[in-house]
Amino acid sequence: MNTALKHWKEAATLILAAGHRLGADGLSSRTPVSAAPARSQDRSQARAHPPHQPRFDYDVLMLQRSSKSGFMPNAYVFPGGLVDSSDFSSEWLDIFQQFADASNFGLRSVRQRLGSRPPIFATDRLKLGSPIPGEVAFRICALRETFEESGVLLVVSQPEISLFKSAEDMCAFHQVPNNKNNQICSAELSKWRTRVNENPSNFLRMCRELQVLPNIWALHEWSNWLTPVGRYGLSRFDTAFFVCCLPEIPHTLQDEKEIVQFQWSTPTEILRAFQAQQLWIAPPQFYELSRLRQLPSLLDLHSFSSKRATEGCEHWLPVLSEDEHSRPVSLLPGDKLYPVDASEEKEAMSTERRGSGLHRMIILGSHTLNLQVTITPKYNHLVPVTGQHVSNDPD
Repeated sequence: MNTALKHWKEAATLILAAGHRLGADGLSSRTPVSAAPARSQDRSQARAHPPHQPRFDYDVLMLQRSSKSGFMPNAYVFPGGLVDSSDFSSEWLDIFQQFADASNFGLRSVRQRLGSRPPIFATDRLKLGSPIPGEVAFRICALRETFEESGVLLVVSQPEISLFKSAEDMCAFHQVPNNKNNQICSAELSKWRTRVNENPSNFLRMCRELQVLPNIWALHEWSNWLTPVGRYGLSRFDTAFFVCCLPEIPHTLQDEKEIVQFQWSTPTEILRAFQAQQLWIAPPQFYELSRLRQLPSLLDLHSFSSKRATEGCEHWLPVLSEDEHSRPVSLLPGDKLYPVDASEEKEAMSTERRGSGLHRMIILGSHTLNLQVTITPKYNHLVPVTGQHVSNDPD
């Protein structure tokens, strides 16, 4: 972890997608969000691409934060949280060294040049006293936090790792469910989850004692968001976002501490519920869920995310300002009004024009965000489906 950061605390989050399957009791495992009926006058504004999109065959895990939380109370978020020093512990080398490429833990190399790589990944962790690369530590953080907050444990046994012939095999979709979650008794899982919640370093101890490895290969680099100045109090985070696809919804629990409720719902259902003021999500979640609307097929999402991840991701610091019509707006890199000198250390609000492109979220209310995107995303990423309404999207 980087204790030298002045403004941000490093964190990781996981966009966990799982296919619609029937549970052991024959009932659907998913928990759809109810939404207000679609209004006919909204339909013309609903989509930015053809209306006959296939139905989603997967759900995304959302967790409701406690009302007592110091950061975004009551918000629905993807599982994740702050990196812990144990995520960078050299002890992970002992656990991984016999079962993965020692140079990069068996992860596929990112093609993005080091000079344009987000600091959260490009920072030389050896100079900070850790032999664990950021690509590994932040995956461990996301997996640990997902286990703490939702009870979903994504690990693989050491013998299973030895069967893999390449990094491509380790991140293959059919290999993702080969984790030990269903083979570890519930009492054992509950015991370790309590311990990990009490002390994050117990995640490392758990993996050692149960002879499992965090399934870092199932997580694919997706994006990197920073909390803008002036939002959510003094808490500001530099967060790595990952994507993981599972064939079916795993057994899920809330932790009754930080998380008071969980639900598995399609991206469309979540966005509908947000617009109907049934729940609240932060702008990064709104943006990423809008991107997922481009890929309603779980296999397509897995294929896209696993291949695209080798391209890298951008370092996004939203800048709060006003647009040409004096409306509050969150500007993102590439927008014509995005400040030339916005940076990690200085966030001057200059509005020197850099082109004619739009990359922004117009803030029309606490539950009304309007995306405007005319730029081409870097690193072969998705353009979010724009438009203020999603009422006529299929589920």
